[in-house]
Amino acid sequence: MLNFSAKITVDAKDKTKAIFDSVNADNEFYPENPVKTKISFDKQITILAESEQITHLRANLNSTLRLIQASYDSIESVKI
Repeated sequence: MLNFSAKITVDAKDKTKAIFDSVNADNEFYPENPVKTKISFDKQITILAESEQITHLRANLNSTLRLIQASYDSIESVKI
């Protein structure tokens, strides 16, 4: 049984889908992650994370949120 969980939603308007594609790729290619993480998209990005250790949960969320911020900043810097 997992003891700690978090749910975060992100809405970046027209950039949300591009951010989701970027962040979800990292999540899919890290199967040994000690935190059970599910990232989904339905007009918003929803991140569901569960872990037996709060430190792992915190580290996972920090990394994921930083990736989201970096993706958003990269898209903004291009201004297509």
